[in-house]
Amino acid sequence: MRSLAWLGVVAALSCGCTAATDDSADDDSGPTASRPAGSTTPGEPTPTPTAASEPTTTATSDATPSAAPPARIDVDRIRADVRHLAGRIGPRHATSPAYRRAADWVAQRFTALGYDVSRQRFDVPAGDSWGVPVDAGRSSNVIADPPRFDPRAPHLVVGAHLDTVAVAPGAEDNASGVASVLEIARVAATNGTRLPVRFVAFGAEEPRGPGDDLHHFGSQHLVATLGPAQREAVRGMASLDRVGVRGPDVPICDAGQGPARVRRALVERAGGVPTSTCEDRASDHWSYAKAGIAAARIGSIPYAGYHSAGDVPRVVDDRQLRRSATVAWRWIKTTS
Repeated sequence: MRSLAWLGVVAALSCGCTAATDDSADDDSGPTASRPAGSTTPGEPTPTPTAASEPTTTATSDATPSAAPPARIDVDRIRADVRHLAGRIGPRHATSPAYRRAADWVAQRFTALGYDVSRQRFDVPAGDSWGVPVDAGRSSNVIADPPRFDPRAPHLVVGAHLDTVAVAPGAEDNASGVASVLEIARVAATNGTRLPVRFVAFGAEEPRGPGDDLHHFGSQHLVATLGPAQREAVRGMASLDRVGVRGPDVPICDAGQGPARVRRALVERAGGVPTSTCEDRASDHWSYAKAGIAAARIGSIPYAGYHSAGDVPRVVDDRQLRRSATVAWRWIKTTS
């Protein structure tokens, strides 16, 4: 994200709004076509009742174990992860030791959910991180793929940037997005999805200077590594970026370039969650849109703690976190 000078925050103020009467988080089970191995636990067998007219000494059961109940978005898990990233780790600009600790932690979380995790490292230039000089160095994307993932086969990409500007603990910007992606990945691993989903924690989204080439380094690098068949295989990309500050709705933005089908689908499938639409290029969806891949951003409510030491866990709102994650999950589970 960037401020007004970087093209994006106030774009949400001119949004068109799609309102609804019920914003409950109805995260019912999706299809089970693609699911990380080992991600469900069978329930205990249910005994079959024995008729009273048949005297027996031992009740037996022919019932088979039932499947685990469908997972739902759990905002307590999201909140706990926001506190870990913004509280225990804190400011984590893209080339800092704190960023590497955060990336290690996110990789461990994805691995525990059953995903195949890889790191994609890239160079980041020196620059200015919201008024603080920062050195050149290396950052990384954390990529979580379901088992047997084929990047040339149709799939979705859902991501959030993990880095912050140098001075900000980054609860809203963007622990809220990363924590939501982790929770959506958990639900997807349990419930299954129609299309495989690649989850990404992007490095170095925050700007190190003006212009289009000095931000979104991680997503630009990832897209640049995709061959023509891999780009064609991405059926849609969603970036969760600043998704926790209380607002009247969930902003759904595209870049105003390339196919708009992801933005339309997110709005149409939001169910009872109120949404608004806008044009925005201040997140990692822009890297995909520039490559001709349908992409959209979820989030961008303005707030006082933006890019400051005041971006702490108390700025995020449980209801907004649940709404935003629910919108993303409903899109994932219904896309084929």
